[in-house]
Amino acid sequence: MATVTAPTDLSKDEILRYSRHLILPEVGMEGQKKLKNAKVLMVGAGGLGAPLGLYLAASGIGRIGIVDFDVVDFTNLQRQVIHGTKDVGKKKLDSAAESMLDINPYMQVDKFDAAITSDNAFEMMRDYDMVIDGTDNFPTRYLINDACVLLKKPNVYGSIFRFEGQSTIFAYPGGPCYRCLYPEPPPPGLVPSCAEGGVLGILPGIIGLVQATEAVKLILGAGEPLVGRLMLYDALAMRFRELKLRRNPECPVCGDNPSIHELIDYHQFCGVPNPKDVEPVTEPISGYMSETEIDAVALKQRLDRGDKFQFIDVREPHEYQIASIPGAQLIPLGEVPRRVGELDPNTEVIVHCKMGGRSAKAAEFLRQSGFKSVKNMIGGILAWSDKVDPSVPKY
Repeated sequence: MATVTAPTDLSKDEILRYSRHLILPEVGMEGQKKLKNAKVLMVGAGGLGAPLGLYLAASGIGRIGIVDFDVVDFTNLQRQVIHGTKDVGKKKLDSAAESMLDINPYMQVDKFDAAITSDNAFEMMRDYDMVIDGTDNFPTRYLINDACVLLKKPNVYGSIFRFEGQSTIFAYPGGPCYRCLYPEPPPPGLVPSCAEGGVLGILPGIIGLVQATEAVKLILGAGEPLVGRLMLYDALAMRFRELKLRRNPECPVCGDNPSIHELIDYHQFCGVPNPKDVEPVTEPISGYMSETEIDAVALKQRLDRGDKFQFIDVREPHEYQIASIPGAQLIPLGEVPRRVGELDPNTEVIVHCKMGGRSAKAAEFLRQSGFKSVKNMIGGILAWSDKVDPSVPKY
């Protein structure tokens, strides 16, 4: 995408619009012109991207790129305030751009309807002054970090989970990068996603606005940026803390003698499947079962036949209250090791959770504990709602 340079002068209407900025000595006319000439790339138009898009547009950033390939769904609306009920089913890119341009028509929105990858990251980032990371998975965070270091562009980072969030600026000259803080990704499945672990709807507003503030400060050259400082926020305690971060001279990407000079396969690095390599999911074949997995349709058939097996739900009690499958015994994943004596190792066990991740861990534990036949219900209770009983609520 070609670089577009916004005009530096402010119109009479823009002067009125930004008047509360213009009377701040730290901003003024020159600062507002810097904002208008700035080019910022947001990766993600979800929880963090929602407040980022709204407030960066309102602040007068002249050109904002958005990278996202998802569509708006009802579960997004609890926190992704850039989208509304009318936008469900619409591409987040289009919904976000409409909201941003409604707030501020004096700006340009570039839309990248694709996942950011090692193949396209440089092309997407090249025309922008900085990148704001609003993603929620480790492969993309490492990818954004490495690309920013190699392109010498600041990476305004944020992450959220349950009631806690954090933010800092990586890849700033002389400062640390994401690999300095997290040299290696956690083992696959150790850190649950927000879809499995939950997130307070207000939390991304707090962290996203911190990211937006830091982006504006970098553009203005004002204040003290979050470089070398990791801001931690605990919503339940309503407490902000700060940790000092130092650049690691041995870091493989930003250290004194870096070994990484190009983008790598980040899914392989993080030990998770690359979505483009995963076979598309088709409709389950009625009655289909494998050695270690069973689909919702086949499970329903077995329940209807009265087959003998132990059916275990490894979600949390508060999830069980939202929705449950008749006949399932609740044993939360964290309690499985101490309650394994309640199960017969010689009788088949079928386990399920919300989406299939936690139940896969429970199934593996039971196999290692000597259980002869253990199956994981793929897709969890969400698949049960989709394929078997639509009256079961989705969450």
